[in-house]
Amino acid sequence: MTTATYPFTAVVGMADMRLALLLNAVSPAVGGVLVRGEKGTAKSTAVRALAALLPPVGVVPGCRFSCDPAAPDPGCPDGPHEPGTGTARPARMVELPVGASEDRLVGALDIERALADGVKAFEPGLLADAHRGVLYVDEVNLLHDHLIDLLLDAAAMGASYVEREGVSVRHAARFLLVGTMNPEEGELRPQLLDRFGLTVEVTASRDTEERVEVVRRRLAYDEDPAGFAGRWAEDEGSLRERIAAARALLPEVVLGDRALRQIAAVCAAFEVDGMRADIVTARTATALAAWAGRTDVRTEDVRQAALLSLPHRRRRAPFDAPGLDEDKLDEVLRRFEDEEPEPPEPDGGPGSEEGDTDGDGDGPDGGPDGPDDGPGGPEGGPGGGLPHDRAQEPPSPSEPEPSVPSPREGEAEAEAADDTGTPQEAGGGAGAGGGEKAAVGAAEPFRTRRLDVPGLGEGAAGRRSRARTAHGRTTGARRPRATLSSLHLTATVRAAAPHQHARGRRGPGLLVRRDDLREAVREGREGNLVLFVVDASGSMAARKRMGAIKGAVLSLLLDAYQRRDKVGLITFRGTDADLALPPTSSVDAAAARLERLPTGGRTPLAAGLLKAREVLRVERLRDPSRRPLLVVVTDGRATEARREGTARRDATNAPVARAGQAARLLAGDGIASVVVDCESGPVRLGLAGALARELRGTPVTLDELRADRVTALVRDVRNVSTTRRAA
Repeated sequence: MTTATYPFTAVVGMADMRLALLLNAVSPAVGGVLVRGEKGTAKSTAVRALAALLPPVGVVPGCRFSCDPAAPDPGCPDGPHEPGTGTARPARMVELPVGASEDRLVGALDIERALADGVKAFEPGLLADAHRGVLYVDEVNLLHDHLIDLLLDAAAMGASYVEREGVSVRHAARFLLVGTMNPEEGELRPQLLDRFGLTVEVTASRDTEERVEVVRRRLAYDEDPAGFAGRWAEDEGSLRERIAAARALLPEVVLGDRALRQIAAVCAAFEVDGMRADIVTARTATALAAWAGRTDVRTEDVRQAALLSLPHRRRRAPFDAPGLDEDKLDEVLRRFEDEEPEPPEPDGGPGSEEGDTDGDGDGPDGGPDGPDDGPGGPEGGPGGGLPHDRAQEPPSPSEPEPSVPSPREGEAEAEAADDTGTPQEAGGGAGAGGGEKAAVGAAEPFRTRRLDVPGLGEGAAGRRSRARTAHGRTTGARRPRATLSSLHLTATVRAAAPHQHARGRRGPGLLVRRDDLREAVREGREGNLVLFVVDASGSMAARKRMGAIKGAVLSLLLDAYQRRDKVGLITFRGTDADLALPPTSSVDAAAARLERLPTGGRTPLAAGLLKAREVLRVERLRDPSRRPLLVVVTDGRATEARREGTARRDATNAPVARAGQAARLLAGDGIASVVVDCESGPVRLGLAGALARELRGTPVTLDELRADRVTALVRDVRNVSTTRRAA
């Protein structure tokens, strides 16, 4: 028995998300929706509920590619079709799993039949199933790069092409792309991000009554899905009718010259790239007017359309979250207020004759699909409407609060001296280096040279280290380990050829059996786990120096983002090391933690290295195929707080010895490492270089880290690895 889908109208709050989805239901030309938000905010629930609201689709009977009977695709693999009367079926919601294979997405060829019988036996994939429907990708930011490339091609051309082993198949693939993602797990590639027409941010409500209503409805649905859906059937039917009415009205909506000028001015003011933003904003404003029951596009439509279509397209600095300055938006729109006035709003708003004015949610404007926010709306309680204006929204509770320095650690001023007995660089004030200092902003990031892990891995696809991957240059052939996905034709023919006489072949052709099949072995690039271990002690606390160090780490984080790595951040200062950010795909989260990082105290280098070893041990169990790269950012000094009566030798040499022991343990684990030497000044002790030797890693200074200053850094990493293997 099929479980009833959670009703769209039963979703509490989330007004922007529901509005964006409904606008795409009204006008699929808007181009889809990307829903960004924390976990557990009904993103997937709302998207799956949208399919039940979409109008039925007419298809050619028996066509596996959902051809339109009024205008069938002349190149359809199941064609040719004669135009005529078709059959109607519900619109499809096709889900693309994050771990899907390329064959499952674009379709698969029957290799055995193609070779043995000479026929093109093609099994359609998810792109064919989604044609003229919705393609939904949950956790779209975790999708593999090669699948993203295929999605981009299909979205751009409206068709899917399968070119493989001399066999070519093409079919139409026009779909509404809807994706959900948690930004904490990493961002999207800009090319795919731009393909989403609209984007919305969702967060869990902090209103007690609204949260209570969410739980109440969810428990009721889990107890009796069919009964719960039945109680919302009338609201679902009303919303479905309103979508149909808006679709019918859409061709009559007039996008006037004034609205076009507003759209162009807004897009220019926010410096968006290309013209897609203007086009999507215009289509969204038109759909908003139709949704409101009007045939003219007004300023409020342009404003709301910009808030939905521009945040992810504006130019922004690395690691900045998408967003739009609403004050700037209003300022741009105000330039057009002196032009001819717009017609007044009818009393009661669109549909007021049939509307429900008491806010109980029964009428078309008072229910979950209504356009206005009243006291019972998303900010005031469950079942609110869909606002045109978000200017009154409270600040997001997830925004980080300003960094507040913690109390001093109680170390004496004498402890501010480093392990050589010289004053620390943090300054000569009282307690310099002994207590916590306020966070220092990072210097401007720069382009770094690639640091990669030596050897050949088999991790997740990325752009850092060499690895055996599903895509890349072909380096050999082997028997298939699982389902054949990439045929090596020459090796297959070579394996089958010696057995043709024994198999009874007397004429042309080649008899191929399953044991003859060979798959291609390809070499590409993988993403790694880049674990940063950052020295935040007093010896690093000079403001100018720490800013440069943070800028260097930020540059490495940006490089990790571009190369599709996972990152982690460990800091050490005072008496211990802290895992500031567990390994994650969210590079911007690491950048935010780094920006707020305070400094001060002594230098427990050994604790930082041992913490790194423990983190890498756990991650190796979780994801054994992802190889780590350890990046230690330090000046190499190691100190610990001295107890009263402790000899000077114990306070200086013992921490250095313990750091060396920890480094040798990491080297024994085979961890590839790079030590970024932050020591500055005319007199240098070379401690970071000594640490790199203990780690069997590569030392590099801050200046050498820059792409235009480093020479043969990757070669040095590989040479060290070769020496390690020889030893």
